[in-house]
Amino acid sequence: MSKRNSQTAKTAARERLRQERERQAKRDKAKRQVIVAASVVAVLAAAGGIGYAVVQASKPSYWEGLKDAKVVAPAHTTGTDGTTVVIGKDTAKKTLKVYEDPRCPVCASFEQAVGPTVKKDIDDGKFKIQYIGGTFLDGDSLKNGKIGTNGEGSKNAMSAMGAALNVSPEAFLEYKSALYSAKYHPAETEDKFKSDDYLLEVADTVPALKNNAAFQKAVKSGTYDAWALAMSKTWDTNKDGVRGTPSFVMNGKMLVIDSQGHPPMSVADFNRLVDAALKS
Repeated sequence: MSKRNSQTAKTAARERLRQERERQAKRDKAKRQVIVAASVVAVLAAAGGIGYAVVQASKPSYWEGLKDAKVVAPAHTTGTDGTTVVIGKDTAKKTLKVYEDPRCPVCASFEQAVGPTVKKDIDDGKFKIQYIGGTFLDGDSLKNGKIGTNGEGSKNAMSAMGAALNVSPEAFLEYKSALYSAKYHPAETEDKFKSDDYLLEVADTVPALKNNAAFQKAVKSGTYDAWALAMSKTWDTNKDGVRGTPSFVMNGKMLVIDSQGHPPMSVADFNRLVDAALKS
């Protein structure tokens, strides 16, 4: 009888087969454990991802988080949260309220056509202006504590204008004029003012702001972001009946050219309405 067919050999073969089956069983078990563990990790990761997404979605936006933030008011302002911005000579007896939104295309048209006349009248002491800025083109309704979803350019530009006002009233007026200029004012559908870099590019056209490190820092760090929202709330809660921009109020009355309430958009109409208001 050969060794291969001996009982001992058969027993040894069966033992090797048994051991191999045990080793395979262990390998299969380990493989199943890895698969189960990976599945559990995947489920937890998915759940965690969903949870994270839910948490992120429920977080207030940057601007929403500023609604109740402490306001840093620019220099040359008065009133609650520095939202009263009056510019002009103390000898001027009357004040023209100017309601504008930085992204407003009609405001840009007015500033390009009539802005130089307004500036000359201020310099001549004909009247002072009180600036009231709104951000409704961003979709905001600060009266109801709501920050809209139509952009952030009006708020961001308003904040940068606050930084310019902190430099000087003259820098504020020059910067406002530059923002509304034909060269730099974007179409209403473009939210270019949300970019700090773009706002600083426009500011470089104003001598008092060009290479002004303090101004640039204020724009980039959002020093006057909360002030911009406070100013917008002032616009939303105005008592002059203003609902659109641009709007002009003197002696408590809106200056309009017709029964539809259209504002003056030419130098001739503006002068006619303002001169009448100054005499009343």
